[in-house]
Order: sequence, then C-alpha cells, then structure tokens
Amino acid sequence: MKIAFQMDPIGPVDIDADTTFRLAEAAQARGHELFYYTPDHLAYEEGRITARGQDLRVRRVKGDHAELGEMRQVDLAEFDVVWLRQDPPFDMHYITTTHLLERLGPRTMVVNDPFWVRNSPEKLLVLNFPELTPPTAIARDLATLRAFRERHGDIILKPLYGNGGAGVFKLAQGDGNLSSLHEMFTGFSREPLIAQKYLPDVSKGDKRVLLVDGKPVGAINRVPAKGEVRSNMHVGGRPEKATLTDRDREICAAIGPVLHEKGQVLVGIDVIGDWLTEINVTSPTGVQELERFDGVDVAGAVWDAIEAKRR
Repeated sequence: MKIAFQMDPIGPVDIDADTTFRLAEAAQARGHELFYYTPDHLAYEEGRITARGQDLRVRRVKGDHAELGEMRQVDLAEFDVVWLRQDPPFDMHYITTTHLLERLGPRTMVVNDPFWVRNSPEKLLVLNFPELTPPTAIARDLATLRAFRERHGDIILKPLYGNGGAGVFKLAQGDGNLSSLHEMFTGFSREPLIAQKYLPDVSKGDKRVLLVDGKPVGAINRVPAKGEVRSNMHVGGRPEKATLTDRDREICAAIGPVLHEKGQVLVGIDVIGDWLTEINVTSPTGVQELERFDGVDVAGAVWDAIEAKRR
C-alpha cells in the first residue's frame, strides 16, 4: 500500500516512545511505501486534496531515524491510507485538516476517520457514557464551576481541548484560586473548561488502555511523579506494566462497538480506578510502552485491522 502520515515534524521524535514512528516502522516492514508531511502542507486545490511532503524510510537509529526524499507535492487520493497523527491542541487548524481529509474519495482510507475525530474529541466523547465516568461539568461560566466544586469537593480543572497534561489543576474544596484560574483561562481562550470530581486513585496511576478496532489489546499504568497530580508521560509520568481488570473490560465492551462503528482504529482510553476519564482518538500514544511490557505486537494488530478493512 501507499501510506501517508500527516504528523508533527519527524526530526525530534523519540524513537523509543513515539507511536507514529512505530506505526511507520511496522508498515515499512510489511513492504508498504511511506510518505510524510506536516499539517501545514495539507491543501485543497481545485477539487483535489494535496500535500507537500517527502518519501520516507525509517530506521531505529537515534539521531538518524528518518531518511527523507526530495520535497514534492502529491494528490492524497492516490494513496491507500492516510494517517491523521498530529498532536492536539484541537484548534481550528486541526479541525480544518479533518474537513479536508474527509473530502478524499472512497479509495483512500483515513485513519482515524476524520469525521468522527472532529465530532469525538477526547474530553467530549466520554459524555456519551455518563455511567462510566466521574461527575463532570463543561462550562465557561464561573458560577457553574463554583457550584460544581461545592457539590463534589476536590476537583480537577483543565482546558477542554488541551493535551499532554498542560493546564491541569487540582483544586481542593477551599482553594481560593478558582476565580484566578478562570480569569487566566478565559483571558486567552474562548473555549470552555472541563471540571471533574477528583479521583484519589490517581496516586496509584492513570491507566492507558489501547483498543484496536474497538477491542482492547492491553494497558499500561502511568504513575504521577512525586508531588504531581498529572500522570501524563509528557510531564514526567512513569509508565508501568498493567493488566486489564474486569472493570476495564466492562468499559471497553461498552465503548468498543461505538469506536468500531465510527472508524476509530487506534484509540487510547484513560481509566482512573473504576472510572473512564478520556477517550483519545486524535493521536493516542502508548503503543511502544505496551509492546515492551507485554511483548504484544500492537502495531502489527493495527495494520492487520487496516489491511482487513482495505480488503
């Protein structure tokens, strides 16, 4: 197959942790042709969806992991698969790329399906499963956020469309910073905030469960650094081996059919204790860590699913 990766710049990626690199590596091992471009080089031109990028070969050599061809423009309709793999923030630039990729014809499979990526961002898709999630409020109104904290005590407050643990705050019942944080966030953004009841189990870790075509393939636990409430690996969270509990499988059984139906091939969900907190569909991570801990070929399972869909 001819496969294009729409992703952030490949030069700085950590080849021992980056999921997109691992997906490219596994595709190359199967004989597929790779092409790479960044989102700012995606375009609509007189009915065609084009991208300016480079042919790509990858190798597991630090500092020399990507061999790139000459910059050239391609018609993405000539590709079999296009991977939507740039990281959030989930802003209008990101949303526009989903609109453009959605215009590709039936010959080209976009993973994950851009229509449902756009309509199922991480912190909103979970609202479809209130029985699985902790108490949650999404609001820009300070009075609503105050009332939510009054009802639930300690809360987590974060930007609705943030990522990687950026801008995440724990606010205790009597913490006087809620107004200041609200003022800060609303001063530079028109987006709402999301508040969730604080789950003390986060001190034991925030479990990342990976699903391929709606079925769980394994999990890793991300443990916050000492003195931290955030467990994201971007901010120092430590990955540990984990197993799927009965509750994890119950959550996956509830959401898996929806993910399959909406064309979300690779998804990472976040589970704290017994509660689902996020469903990550934009560019979920954790594949390499899970492969090291469990010895399972997650990238291979992803390509098996894509190749089966293509057939």
